[in-house]
Amino acid sequence: MKRNRRSFLRLSALALPFSQANFLQIPKAVNKPVVISTWDSGQIANGAAWPILEKGGRALDAVEQAAIAIENDINCCVGLGGNPDRDGHVTLDASIMDEKSNCGSVAFMERIKHPISVARKLMETTPHVFLAGEGAQQFALANGFKLESAALSPSAKATYDQWLEKAEYKPVINIELQQNKGNGPFAPARLDDGSFNHDTMGTLALDANGDVSGMCTTSGMGFKMRGRVGDSPIIGAGLFVDNEIGAATSSGQGEEVIRVCGTHLVVEFMRSGLSPEQACKKAIERIVKPNPERAKTFQVGFIAINKKGEIGAYSILKGFNYTVTEKGGKPKVINAKSHFA
Repeated sequence: MKRNRRSFLRLSALALPFSQANFLQIPKAVNKPVVISTWDSGQIANGAAWPILEKGGRALDAVEQAAIAIENDINCCVGLGGNPDRDGHVTLDASIMDEKSNCGSVAFMERIKHPISVARKLMETTPHVFLAGEGAQQFALANGFKLESAALSPSAKATYDQWLEKAEYKPVINIELQQNKGNGPFAPARLDDGSFNHDTMGTLALDANGDVSGMCTTSGMGFKMRGRVGDSPIIGAGLFVDNEIGAATSSGQGEEVIRVCGTHLVVEFMRSGLSPEQACKKAIERIVKPNPERAKTFQVGFIAINKKGEIGAYSILKGFNYTVTEKGGKPKVINAKSHFA
């Protein structure tokens, strides 16, 4: 019996090992380079990433510079200018991942200005993926990073002093603001007084070579328990990159992202054929499903990019936004769709 060429190719693909069969289906990027960051403060991050991408640079370098820029912003939600834990100490978490599945993370690290660069140094110079606490700080100092002051930034100190008046241990979330003004508990990213009310920045980039990388950096939930670590430094929770498919990162209440391995879930949904927005939506639905009423009390937002250069986002509550920079280099802030209006 003769087989036509189409049948032969189909059967040949089935006979290949799974990873090779998938490789045949990798889409070519039609929109590159492109960089996407969480929140409208992503304009700062994208502004640092874009010059690298525009010149044909590597996505990994672009996302690291995005993180450094936002960690340098003393008025932002991450880095040493962020809100402290309930004991008054700023502790930082960060993760980075490249197109070859190399990754590095640090958590519960104090007094080091750029946790993202420590995470990259760990990724590139050791066999380890994750360092925490004193060990992370020791590694940073041994590799030339400077020990910074433990003093809180003026805005963080003012917020902490106000929190101490009641010292309630619960996530800083303003449902009344969301209901009355249409803003979610972690948005707008910059409040009327110039401060921020969210605590994570994530950036994903697709470079001119068609490779994807990502980063996530945070000072963690404001007034968290001492030692608390959220999703941001956890590969597969706060950040995941698969260069055959795409990448995802998250912002919001990290505990809820950890429960479902959120960004890995988003990438797997994209692997099944969903668009980035559809994949983010399905992951949000997974978080909401066990207890929809409880899900109305916290925020989670995902952003994602696939190998075609398509981007998307979705959140639990209204108010999550993200920043995209592509052709022309002008950043564009987009309001994400949400599960609850």
